[in-house]
Amino acid sequence: MKPEPTGTLKPTRIWDLLFLAALAVAATWILVRVFYGSFPPIPVYAGASLYPVALIEVVLAFMVRSRISNHQLGDGPRQLHPITAARVAALAKASALVGAATAGVWGGFLLYLLPQRSVLRAAVSDTPGAWVGLVAALALVGAALWLEHCCRTPDDPSDEPAH
Repeated sequence: MKPEPTGTLKPTRIWDLLFLAALAVAATWILVRVFYGSFPPIPVYAGASLYPVALIEVVLAFMVRSRISNHQLGDGPRQLHPITAARVAALAKASALVGAATAGVWGGFLLYLLPQRSVLRAAVSDTPGAWVGLVAALALVGAALWLEHCCRTPDDPSDEPAH
């Protein structure tokens, strides 16, 4: 079995994203539980900034997928340069990690806010913003994983089943 060269970008593992999100949920829940009274209100649009990023990554995924499937890889005009493809794959991996961590943060807020809705009026007004942020973070994770998938070449060895 031939070892992989160092510096090879491996596909993002779902377990890594879930672990990061769970860690962020736990840390955020503890911090919110202690400091919630000193937080400013959460506006509905607080987490919405991730929606445009997710949309850009989906559009980029379709562009990259089209170029790869049409064998338009190279350094000519209207071709996808291999360095650009590697940078896009790195962007996708980083975005998946950021999305997972952000989903964990918003999840931690919701874990605190939902039981407090019957007691705290602020929890009622903060909940919609936390939901918007959580959905935006999950959309970013989905878009990033799709972009990463689209960066694979048809003969990518990571697509073959392990023996």
